[in-house]
Amino acid sequence: MQTDKRSYVLWRNTGLHMVFSTLLLVVLLSAGTAHAGMYRWVDGSGRVHYSDTLPSTYQKSGAAEMSKQGVVIKRTQSEVERRAERVQLEEDRLSEETRQQQAQQDRALTQTYTTEAEIDLARDRALAHHNLAIKGTQLRARTVADTLAELKERVARIVKAGRPIPPNLKDQLDRAGKESLELRRSVLNHEESLMKVREKYDTDKMRFRELTRK
Repeated sequence: MQTDKRSYVLWRNTGLHMVFSTLLLVVLLSAGTAHAGMYRWVDGSGRVHYSDTLPSTYQKSGAAEMSKQGVVIKRTQSEVERRAERVQLEEDRLSEETRQQQAQQDRALTQTYTTEAEIDLARDRALAHHNLAIKGTQLRARTVADTLAELKERVARIVKAGRPIPPNLKDQLDRAGKESLELRRSVLNHEESLMKVREKYDTDKMRFRELTRK
């Protein structure tokens, strides 16, 4: 009787092991069958294809891995999509960089000024600097112009008398001409700077007004 009991227990354990192994095999096979599906891809002419393997060109046109039930389980972007994604990422990066720069400028603006009157005062100081530079340059330019006129008159008299122009006179004339040209350029540069200063402080005041009235 004891022997029959041990045999029964052994038979039961063996049977349970076989059932468990069978169920495990079924689950693994089912998982493999569910995953094994087909691929959907587009060729260079735009035609859609379905197959159980992917062509070597799928990286260019993109593809979709599908289950046997037709559900997309994995998708590979096309070359155009990847390029568009890179462009979008770069645009997002630049946009974020611009946003951060604007935020930094806004902080500097509100930390530097407390009223719009202070912005006007800073603008007037910057304008005064360039106006003084222009006046000083124009004063020097008038002196150089008088010198240049005198040198040209001397050269004209020498030429009229039929004598050769001395080398030192030529050098003086060349230097005076170059300085006169540089002075005119300097005045133009300062006048352009005046315009930029006005535009900058007008923009700063407008932005300051927006930030302080929120």
